[in-house]
Order: sequence, then C-alpha cells, then structure tokens
Amino acid sequence: KDIDECATGTHNCRADQVCVNLRGSFSCQCPPGYQKRGDQCVDIDECTLPPYCHHRCVNTPGSYYCQCNAGFQLASNNHTCVDINECDANNPCAQQCYNILGSFICQCNPGFELSSDRINCEDTDECRTSSYLCQYQCVNEPGKFSCVCPEGYQVVGGRTCQDINECETTNECREDEICWNYHGGFRCYPRNPCQEPYVLTSENRCVCPVSNAICRELPYSVVYKYMSIRSDRTVPSDIFQIQATTIYPNTINTFRIKSGNENGEFYLRVSTAGSHTL
Repeated sequence: KDIDECATGTHNCRADQVCVNLRGSFSCQCPPGYQKRGDQCVDIDECTLPPYCHHRCVNTPGSYYCQCNAGFQLASNNHTCVDINECDANNPCAQQCYNILGSFICQCNPGFELSSDRINCEDTDECRTSSYLCQYQCVNEPGKFSCVCPEGYQVVGGRTCQDINECETTNECREDEICWNYHGGFRCYPRNPCQEPYVLTSENRCVCPVSNAICRELPYSVVYKYMSIRSDRTVPSDIFQIQATTIYPNTINTFRIKSGNENGEFYLRVSTAGSHTL
C-alpha cells in the first residue's frame, strides 16, 4: 500500500513548497503563481507574460490584478476595461454633460459660458459685449437680456423703441381740447384756438372776416402748428420757416415771437424770398 508522505509529514519539501503524493514517492512543487528555480520557488511576474490586462497590470506575490486608466472601470471578467459614463453615474456638470471615451465635457445653455474650472457656468453679460443690441437701454438677465424703452415708448421686435400714440389709446384731454401726439408723450391743446375777431375755419386755421372792420388792420389768417423739438438738438439749428401770403397790395408783413422766448433761446432771421426762419 502506497504511503502518503504528504499526509504523514515524512516529506522534505520546503515551507514555500507544496507536497504532492505520488505512487511510491512524492514531489515538491511550487504553489500557483510561482516557479521552481533550483530548490527555491520564485514568484512568476505575470505582467511580463502575454497581456492579461486591458490597460495596466499589477504583479503581486503569487498572483496579479488589473487596473484601468482614469475614466474606465474593470468589467466583470476583471481583465477588460470599459468606459465610465460620468454623465449618468454622477453628473459633474452644472448644466449640460457629454460623455466621451474615458472622460466627459461640459457645455452651457445659451446665454451662459463655461467658467475657468470647465464645469460651472457663468452668465454672459450680453449688454457688455455690444452697445448695439438695444436701441435705448440693455438690461442683462440670467442667461439672456432684454431691452427697455424710455417713458412714452414701447419695445417693438424685442430691441426697437416705438412711440406710443397716446391720442389713439388713452389721454386726459377734455372734450373742448384736441390731443396732439409727439415722441414720448402727448399734449392737450384748445380745440378752438381762435380769439375774437378770428373764427375757426379748419382744425388749426383762424380767419378774420373781411366784413369785420377790425379785421382790416389785422392779419387775414392765423395758422396754428404744433411740433416737437428734441432737447439734444445741435444749435444753432433751423426749426421752421414761415412766409406770409400777399392778399392786399403794398402790404408789409412782420413777424415776432409772441411768447415762450423769455430766456432768449429762439430768434427770427430773414431768409431768401422774404421768408422768416426760426
């Protein structure tokens, strides 16, 4: 009957060796991951053998294990490396995340731009990038901008300012007044601006009847015209021209500023063909 030297302890294998019983004898072998070199068992460096690992191999006494590069993880076979979808696992981006092989990139929504850390998003101040975005004033908002207009105007097309015609919408003029719209507001004027002996013949024309003796020493007609003058208009500047029509022969016509020139900002000058310019 064969004696199992490995079981009885009558073998002479070293402590780092494994006793294997043979029929009529025994053998001293190295454990897995080791190879015999003389009488000693030396670790086998599996990482120098044909590639076991997809990315990196780490040798250990009697064995080895595989590691993956950043952005990858070991598959269930412990050898292959598969890409980690960082956007699904734990979205690191502040807004939009796009997975790429071994990594990811962040992008921002319209109106935002990536900060220096390439992860967070900062609001883009469109009002600072251009001074032509809005006709009047640009207001920056998170992720966008808006345009505002001065009082009496409304935003058209998102950027342009258009005058509000208060005379067509809501005004505070009385029934005996006429509403006149101008850029940025409106004014109420008397519906009948004529003073005796003048009578109103049209919306803004007053005529002194020839049949009235007083009218012979007065201008035949007076026309009322309303206009708006921009406050930032360059000076000197012509505002309007006026010229009298000759009804009576040998008539001398004179013009003067009746009111509104207490500070002397306006003056009349004679231009060509006898017309006067203010």
